Amino acid sequence: MIPPKPPSRPDRVSLWRYMQLFRQDILSAQPARLYRAWMAEFRTPFFRSYLMNQPELVKTVLKDRPEDFPKSNRVGEGLRPLLGNSVFLTNGEIWKRQRRIIDPAFEGGRLRETFPAMWDASEAAAARLPEGVVEIEEQTSHAAADVIFRTLFSIPIQDRLASAVFHEFRAYQRSQPILNLAAFVPLPRWMPRLFRRDTRASAARIRALIAQLVDRRAEEIAAGTAPDDLATKIMTTRDPETGETFTPAEMVDQVAIFFLAGHETSASALAWALYLMALYPEWQEKVAQEARALDACDFSVMSKLPVTRDVFRETLRLYPPVPMMVREATRPEHFRDRDVRKGSQLVLSPWHLHRHERLWERPDDFDPGRWQTENGKTCGRDAYIPFSAGARVCTGAGFAMVEGPLILARLLRDVAVSPVDGQAPVPVAHLTVRAQSGIWLNLSKR
Repeated sequence: MIPPKPPSRPDRVSLWRYMQLFRQDILSAQPARLYRAWMAEFRTPFFRSYLMNQPELVKTVLKDRPEDFPKSNRVGEGLRPLLGNSVFLTNGEIWKRQRRIIDPAFEGGRLRETFPAMWDASEAAAARLPEGVVEIEEQTSHAAADVIFRTLFSIPIQDRLASAVFHEFRAYQRSQPILNLAAFVPLPRWMPRLFRRDTRASAARIRALIAQLVDRRAEEIAAGTAPDDLATKIMTTRDPETGETFTPAEMVDQVAIFFLAGHETSASALAWALYLMALYPEWQEKVAQEARALDACDFSVMSKLPVTRDVFRETLRLYPPVPMMVREATRPEHFRDRDVRKGSQLVLSPWHLHRHERLWERPDDFDPGRWQTENGKTCGRDAYIPFSAGARVCTGAGFAMVEGPLILARLLRDVAVSPVDGQAPVPVAHLTVRAQSGIWLNLSKR
């Protein structure tokens, strides 16, 4: 059984048809040849962009010379109304300053410190699970949002403000793709941007709610009553070079990306992991067996979940939450046999790289055991970037690789999941890789 992926378009379509397909879903808008190509050029009268799959090229852009290939400002075309000037969108000295303040909150022992909050969120998620036919993305969104609020602000999702942010974000996440058309294909400035009318208003409502959370925490810090969580750590950390902390407005930007990166991506990965467990009951049983080790809130239990971790890694390979990343060439380059002009858009696609037919053995198969093979280990180093790589690797990558396996194991300790006939999900890219009509599963208590 092969897990589902979107249909590919024909190799040649008109520019207008490509724009229509892209607007509907960036994954199915791409031709099948991208799963075999080392590099592909997209040339129109208006733009040139290059999708890069060769591991050496990916390494050059992300690891060896990241300052020569900053994030494309065109990413902000779609996300800036929500994320403002957050660390996800900035470049250069602004980005470096933001990372100097943010990174200490996620270093070393902080994972151990946040583990009890993750544990409580996983227990709450297991208690909420109903029996019968369930749309599982809704459940995983709830669980992942709960983790973020507990670890960031020490509040459960039942908190009034937390609940309001969550429900507003649920409405927002399907209104805007992770990449606006202008991010992937540089449109001329006179061409209209393809936004939904309510996207900007929804983003403003989310940011206003986050501002209330930030203001409340600032008052607690001033009074000396703030809990020692991620928000307090970030809001009180001073830039070692300037001595400055984030302003309240800057903190709203950062909380917005923490919620997007830490909630939306985790929810996507967990939903697909549960669907894959429904398709592969033999792996589901292995995870359920491991989950019996979850008998106490102790960080050491994570070492008892090696199969669950490999299942989650394999899920991130097949369904990377962020399917494409865009960088920009700051000077002329020559890659393979192509001259790349300054200003060209360079697209790095975990979706295609993780399923590349010339790199992975049985690339479309679900096989958590591959990570113990030579091919899996090699590709894991050279062709696996669910959290990006290099200087801009996701700050919360380690956080996610604890949260995901923990919640997956905890849920499967209590319930068995199986597919719903006639309800195979079709992956599409919204803010993350989600299912076109949800992911429906049968849940039954063990």
